[in-house]
Amino acid sequence: MTDPAENVEYRVAHLRERLAAGELGELGVRVEVRGRMVVLTGTVPSAQCRDILLHTARQELADLAVHSDVVVAENTSPDHAEELP
Repeated sequence: MTDPAENVEYRVAHLRERLAAGELGELGVRVEVRGRMVVLTGTVPSAQCRDILLHTARQELADLAVHSDVVVAENTSPDHAEELP
């Protein structure tokens, strides 16, 4: 019989491989096991990237609790000039 904790680590490692091999490979997203939960942290360039990341994580870790602290970077041009003192 396999250890459930070992199974979680294996599945998280597989998720990391999928993320590295896919279109999100260049992103600095971390996947960590914290107790009975898997936590995703990092910054992505768009909401679409975040959605792809979360969809992939939910596929790979279907029966596990997944918490996302993934932030979407603001990549838009400023709408006003910066005022310097």
